[in-house]
Amino acid sequence: MNKGAKSRGDTAIAEDRVGTTQLESAPEPKYWHLKTVLSEALDSDFAVGEILPNERELAARFGVARATLRQALDQLELEGRLQRRRGVGTTVAPPRVGVAVGTSQHDWPGAPGDTWQAGGCTSATPPAMVARLLGIEPGEEVNVVRRLRLTHGQPVAAELLYVPVGSVPDLPAIDSPSGPARARSVLRELQRLELDSQDRAVELGSARADDAKELDRLPGAPVLVVTTRYVAEGRTAAVSVATYRADTCRLTFGDSGNVEISHHPHERRAS
Repeated sequence: MNKGAKSRGDTAIAEDRVGTTQLESAPEPKYWHLKTVLSEALDSDFAVGEILPNERELAARFGVARATLRQALDQLELEGRLQRRRGVGTTVAPPRVGVAVGTSQHDWPGAPGDTWQAGGCTSATPPAMVARLLGIEPGEEVNVVRRLRLTHGQPVAAELLYVPVGSVPDLPAIDSPSGPARARSVLRELQRLELDSQDRAVELGSARADDAKELDRLPGAPVLVVTTRYVAEGRTAAVSVATYRADTCRLTFGDSGNVEISHHPHERRAS
């Protein structure tokens, strides 16, 4: 062995698209150091949605045990850098979706530029918390619009928009009893109201069965629950409860929220 060479237990040599990378011995666990190397490769050498080589090939390339590789991949998946899909493999995840929590006024749901897709609309009794926010009597039915937010073709958030009958008084004249057409009609009627303000709250939660199915997650997976109250003409006109995959979103503050955060430490820039 040449002078200065390290034992295999301390060093792993990996040849990837950018050449040879040496995993030096470090105070953190080996899988964590490998995760850093993989993260840098994802930023520079892979495109969103690209499928990574299989575990056997990656483990051989980086000279690590498959158990160590799995730990690194698990951590990258937890951080939202990778996605594992049955029948597809491990792919590079899209950038995180920004969830604005600033106090500046925004538009109604369904306004031009809105990226949500309306899935359907039904009449139902809202949860007690939503009924209190709407200022309606318990048991009173409202219009419930269900919408989905996609990025790169994948679902990242599901929303329930609760709209009292009084907010869309002309809706009964529209002959769409349910479904996407009814949902679009409710959203159009909301545009007729002048939006005074809105407030928003964000909390960590667990995915319910129906949300988990739409978001391609297991029930109980961590999610961010964003509750938005829309005020028009001095009263609450609608309440939105949106469930975001916790591994695909980030909170943004301020009026614009257009700050891009690189996965590389010490590299931050405003767009």
